[in-house]
Amino acid sequence: MNLKAVIFDFGGVFTTSPVVNFAAYEKEHGLPDRFIGGVIKARINDGAFAQFERAEIPRDEFDSAFATETRAAGHEISGATLLSMLALDLYPEMIAALRRVKDHGFKTGCITNNMPTHDSASMVAAPDAMSAVAEIFSLFDHVIESSKAGVRKPEPKIYHMMCAALSVSPDECVFIDDLGVNLKPASAMGMTTIKAPFGDVKPAINELYALLDIAA
Repeated sequence: MNLKAVIFDFGGVFTTSPVVNFAAYEKEHGLPDRFIGGVIKARINDGAFAQFERAEIPRDEFDSAFATETRAAGHEISGATLLSMLALDLYPEMIAALRRVKDHGFKTGCITNNMPTHDSASMVAAPDAMSAVAEIFSLFDHVIESSKAGVRKPEPKIYHMMCAALSVSPDECVFIDDLGVNLKPASAMGMTTIKAPFGDVKPAINELYALLDIAA
């Protein structure tokens, strides 16, 4: 493989995964496992969550629309309640891995699904989140945020946008994400994909180093 670039997701790769927070909420409130994710996936490209991540609807509309979708599925959760679950912790080891990848001469990009009122910095729980996330973003050659670009994963267009920005072809890229639904289109277009496990990104880092021939 002639790999030239590494494209990272942000939430769930550089931070703990929102899916873990969803699971904790479901357990606490007696909801079925993966209920929240199931509602989101049921309308993966046109539901309230997807529309808000593309900044197509304002926060108050998202609040009511997500409540409507979840109520129809059997358990009402407002959009505001969902947003309260987006408090994430950073993984220092992935930040260090990004630095090593850059030091070895690979291009780097970040494709992140976020929201107009909840960008990557506001989803990190640490008090110094703004500066920490700004430092991470400064290490990327290019960043695409869904709420600014008007397109989101897993829409194929967003992956092609990143390839164009980095001047690489898909088969020259590694893409890391914590969600299989986001990895599938990247793999279909020829990218080498790595799934970051929930709760521990070290296996993903080791897999990345092996692909790039970087000593662990």
